[in-house]
Amino acid sequence: MNIIDRFFKYVSFDTQSDEDSLTLPSTAKQLALLDYLQDELKALGLTVTRSKCGYVYATLKANTDSKVRLAFLAHVDTSPAVSGASVKPQIIKYTGGDVLLNSAEKIYFSEKDFPEIKRYLGQDIIFTDGTTLLGADDKAGVAEIVSAVEFLLDNPTIPHPEIKLAFTSDEEVGRGTEDFDVKAFGADFAYTIDGGELGELNYENFNACSGNVVIKGISVHPGDAYGKMINAIDVFNEFHNMLPIDSRPNTTRDHEGFFMVESISGGIEELTAKYIIRDHNSQKFADKKAYFTKVADKINEKYGRTVVVATVKDSYYNMKNIIEKHYHLVDNAITAFKNCGVEPVILPIRGGTDGSHLSFAGLPTPNLSTGGHNFHGRFEYIPVQSMQKMTEVIVELARIYSK
Repeated sequence: MNIIDRFFKYVSFDTQSDEDSLTLPSTAKQLALLDYLQDELKALGLTVTRSKCGYVYATLKANTDSKVRLAFLAHVDTSPAVSGASVKPQIIKYTGGDVLLNSAEKIYFSEKDFPEIKRYLGQDIIFTDGTTLLGADDKAGVAEIVSAVEFLLDNPTIPHPEIKLAFTSDEEVGRGTEDFDVKAFGADFAYTIDGGELGELNYENFNACSGNVVIKGISVHPGDAYGKMINAIDVFNEFHNMLPIDSRPNTTRDHEGFFMVESISGGIEELTAKYIIRDHNSQKFADKKAYFTKVADKINEKYGRTVVVATVKDSYYNMKNIIEKHYHLVDNAITAFKNCGVEPVILPIRGGTDGSHLSFAGLPTPNLSTGGHNFHGRFEYIPVQSMQKMTEVIVELARIYSK
């Protein structure tokens, strides 16, 4: 099966995860694609196993004396942000300007809004019809890995070490390695294929935590509120405005961290707000967490009572501290990209990655590009040529580690 047919098959499965679910996987519908992958990999002749929550593991035996056990990983779930049901992928050769995605609903892809599309002039681009996300994050990664393994099987003269594969669920809701047994998996090093533009190489990510704010107000009839009412909504505004305005996602980039409010619920008497706090630098991360709780202390001091309770809970850490001890993973990825005619670009991940959890669990795992753009939205797209090139890069990495 060629990579495009394979990718189109994968995106036909609705695998949206659910951040509010307590089950693993968070949605049962993810298992449909994992079942399909299990059958597909068995049909290719690989040794395949499943975890209790549906993760699919596979092994391609080495055809050299290399002792390295190299792994490639990708996740099957798509973001809860936009529907991933009834995806209608289409290939359009990009000739410049805006692209009509859906004539019935008059949905256009805007070159002005997404100017990076100009880099793909003359290429074949996979879009949706503008009503759903595409799911290249990370079904493109799944398709590229499986296609690379199929290529190695069809070309047995290409040397490669033992290759481990893992396809997981729930990465988009931060639970992608919750059931992952690194020791049983048996790999020495790994790459997630879960990045963006072709050539991206990521080996550092945010340190991350969640922040929770509970505000207890006092509700009094507004006509008799003078000196009595404490409006939890007003207090929240005080709290939020005491966080630095230049440390928000829309005012930061590269290695700069931020505070971001994700949700607010409640009213005058009680309000709850959920935040995320991020920074690449460990000390700055610690400082941000301390400041977050200090703001609550300052407000409570003003009111002379406990009005605000702010707590933080760590989520994941910067994998750079682990990867730097195994820098061959970065060097070899750079070499693989260059050998395939791709200019590598090392970028920090402004987010999290399964590789962070895996690296701290004993499996150093930097992240490589899929070739996609605009993930988690209706204007997500991926060039066919980028997917084909990433398949070559994975094969080249296998060859490099065969020595």
